[in-house]
Amino acid sequence: MFTKRTDLALEAREIFEESGKRLPEGVFVREYSQGMAEVTCIDITSAEGEKALEKPCGSYITVALPELWMRDSDSVFSTAQTIAGELRRLLPETGPVLAVGLGNRFITPDAVGPLCMEHIIVTRHLIEQMPDEFSGLRPVCALSAGVLGLTGIETAEIVRGVAQRVQPCAVIAIDALASRSVSRLCRTFQLSDTGITPGGGAFNARAALDCETLGIPVIAVGVPTVVDALTLTADTLEQAGAEMPEHHRLRERENLLVTPKDIDALVHKSAKVIGYAVNLALQGDMSAAEIEQFLG
Repeated sequence: MFTKRTDLALEAREIFEESGKRLPEGVFVREYSQGMAEVTCIDITSAEGEKALEKPCGSYITVALPELWMRDSDSVFSTAQTIAGELRRLLPETGPVLAVGLGNRFITPDAVGPLCMEHIIVTRHLIEQMPDEFSGLRPVCALSAGVLGLTGIETAEIVRGVAQRVQPCAVIAIDALASRSVSRLCRTFQLSDTGITPGGGAFNARAALDCETLGIPVIAVGVPTVVDALTLTADTLEQAGAEMPEHHRLRERENLLVTPKDIDALVHKSAKVIGYAVNLALQGDMSAAEIEQFLG
């Protein structure tokens, strides 16, 4: 039986409810507006909820933006502020943090994580070298872990080794995701406290990064950049009032992913939004000019 693919808890809930079933006990949903964004919080607290949504127990926060957000010159900072407020709730209040950019910077739809590292203010070395001048900042270090095909090392091994050395209180892992809907690509940001499996959205799942494997909280931040071709076909047929046929030729598209033609601009802006959000969540209220000054 064909199963629609998505990394978003919001869409997993939609798919479950489309089957005509009610959400089981232990799944709690809150929805509200924050500026131009629509925020959906899904908390899974039971084994029944895990099975229904095929997501581990934890909190999943989705920040969805309107279609024209890319054209709004002020949207980067305002969106970052919204995401930062949600991210702050998932993080320990104090202590050093390790930000990890997952993915392959040479494949545009998978480059969100590495590009994001360019927008994160790293402070650990400054605090160690000049504690008086930078005592008001939280220690932050950043790592672009690369992918197995380029490094020959599992991402989880790299992150585990760095974490053992720098002893962060939490890891923020940033990665590209897969959505069921073209309309959500680079317009929907998901945060969760359940960790992440690098490569999971692109049919290339590697070892997980989570509290169990690293021994510290792992907060995942992602944005969908691709849609599974079969999932897109199924949803398009359903919108036209037709059913997905069981045809062997469709299986030729099982490993095909679809991405927008302007993915380059979308990925760069999404990476900047997430980077600014991480800065605001960790360092408190800063203006866009202050962030740019630090980065410069």
